Amino acid sequence: MIQVSDTAKTKVISLMSEDGTNLEESFVRVGVESGGCSGLSYKLSFDKDRNDEDKLFEHNGVRILVDKKSFLYLIGTTLEYSGGLNGKGFVFNNPNAQRTCGCGESFAV
Repeated sequence: MIQVSDTAKTKVISLMSEDGTNLEESFVRVGVESGGCSGLSYKLSFDKDRNDEDKLFEHNGVRILVDKKSFLYLIGTTLEYSGGLNGKGFVFNNPNAQRTCGCGESFAV
């Protein structure tokens, strides 16, 4: 399961609104790709289409799509949003990550 914190939900709704995307008609697509200083990087985007192999989760009113390969790396992850002085943006709190880089945008398992 992928979870969404209250602050991440608020930011998702705000960004979807700015993008002209509707929360009820769209998904947040979360994934993992090779790259970054720790080996794997997170991907985050909006999508209106669900593929047959996508896993669908709904948490805190946000529908999340994860492709089959990425799901193995993201089980139990919570999507959070930090808008503090560092202005980090979306943060993946991933219990599967054994090592992360300083910026928090890549990880290794």
